[in-house]
Amino acid sequence: MTYTIKEVADKVGLSAYTLRFYDKQGLLPFVSRNESGYRAFTDGDLHLLHTIICLKNTGMAISAIRQYISYVMAGPQSIAQRRELLTTHRNAILAQQAQIMKNLKELDYKLNLYSDPHARELVQEETAQAKSEKQALGLADPFPVTE
Repeated sequence: MTYTIKEVADKVGLSAYTLRFYDKQGLLPFVSRNESGYRAFTDGDLHLLHTIICLKNTGMAISAIRQYISYVMAGPQSIAQRRELLTTHRNAILAQQAQIMKNLKELDYKLNLYSDPHARELVQEETAQAKSEKQALGLADPFPVTE
């Protein structure tokens, strides 16, 4: 069975424009054309397209995705290169994930602070401490608001 670009766009949640862009960027060399010259996607093409979408959604550059697809097109002899490229990308994702978790902890800390029944007093204490530190160092007071 084959699918039109519109059918594939609906199936994968991308626009036909984006699929055409991916094709122009060299990401879809595996997609054949029918006798009328239209792209004819197969189920196997959809599997590769899902991988491309995953790589794009996780921040891989188009040039790196193009490299991955070229490895795929080269056949089984490129398995080591594919594994290396994907491992490098996975490690980058894990580093981003760790940074996101660190940032999430800070957000949770602030949300807990602002949800505390004594939030006003706690924030005033933080501000007073910051002001005191600036004053001790002979720096201008960046917190002109006082309550």
